Amino acid sequence: MKTALVCGGGGFIGHHLIKRLKREGFWVRGVDLKFPQFSETEADDFLIADLRDPGNCRAIVDRRFDEVYQLAADMGGAGFIFTGENDADIMHNSAIVNLNMLDACHKRHVSRVFYSSSACMYPEHNQLDAKAPVTREDSAYPANPDSEYGWEKLFSERLYLAYNRNFGMQCRVARYHNIFGPEGTWTGGREKAPAALCRKVAEAENGTSIEMWGDGEQTRSFLFVDECVEGTIRLTRSDFQGPVNIGSEEMVTINELAYLVMDVAGKQLDIDHIPGPLGVRGRNSHNELIKAKLGWAPNESLRDGIEKTYPWIEAQVNKLRGRNQYA
Repeated sequence: MKTALVCGGGGFIGHHLIKRLKREGFWVRGVDLKFPQFSETEADDFLIADLRDPGNCRAIVDRRFDEVYQLAADMGGAGFIFTGENDADIMHNSAIVNLNMLDACHKRHVSRVFYSSSACMYPEHNQLDAKAPVTREDSAYPANPDSEYGWEKLFSERLYLAYNRNFGMQCRVARYHNIFGPEGTWTGGREKAPAALCRKVAEAENGTSIEMWGDGEQTRSFLFVDECVEGTIRLTRSDFQGPVNIGSEEMVTINELAYLVMDVAGKQLDIDHIPGPLGVRGRNSHNELIKAKLGWAPNESLRDGIEKTYPWIEAQVNKLRGRNQYA
């Protein structure tokens, strides 16, 4: 039986990845600071551990896993990343986790390690035009991310690829673009745009309004979690080290995303545009490299993903309302 380790297995993507690996017949160990929030983990072994402690990392990597997926990071949506209030924690916590895990894997002769980077590492100056952002993988330099989160991701990409060169490891690096779906964070300040808008629409009465940061004309693409997991596994098992984008090429404005959510919900709402953290003006995935190297690229529509995600978030909102009603 093949074995896999999923760091960040209590998080949104890691939880879905564990389920996929179990369906493939893997023995899976998950590790995180917490258990998955919304359903039981399917991991054979799940450890609560702080990967900032190198001793914990050495204890977790106690065998030669066939595949290691390093998704653990201190991260969140725009309300967490772009305020500036969390910069030191984001850089310190995520960097030290990557340093510790790579060292533990190298010393245990674990070769095939996947690292989840982010499209936030792309230069800000290439993402000022909302209609024509540049995110080709070779556009990363000269480097100029718009956040400390992006700078840490860029550093860690180079760290994993250095271990490939110096120690003959088979690390794989992907740049995720805005992953969403059921069982993702939907409230509390770390949620991303699709979940936040689904929550706001679910909470709003028909004919009222929801709030949105900025003018809503900033652009993004959003990838459903199942396709993210598919791309992650394909890259990990390929001969291509990356970095490569894993994201959708279906770019929309945030206004368009909001109206799509309203349509799926069957509600007509106004949008109140208010000041708030925004990130870059435009971002979209560029998928020519993943097509060339993996013979695959995401193709599920944004609407299909929202149709799967909105009912789940609406159910969470209704559960919370019920608890508050009887509190």
